Amino acid sequence: MKCDLDSSIPEWIVEHPETERVFKEFRLDTSCGGKSLRYVCIHAGVSPPEVFQRLELAVGTSKLDGQGAG
Repeated sequence: MKCDLDSSIPEWIVEHPETERVFKEFRLDTSCGGKSLRYVCIHAGVSPPEVFQRLELAVGTSKLDGQGAG
């Protein structure tokens, strides 16, 4: 599954556990009731593209470290 701004935060964490630290950094609710990442970001007052960029970086770094499952 490819996660994007329309995926929920729990979907991100299941697919890419290394992203959980990014959600904590931005203080985003990781239980979010199935709402999209975009929705949660907007309602938390943070930039969805900025969060997405950080998530991609976390996933990419993990894969470079050999920890990314794919």
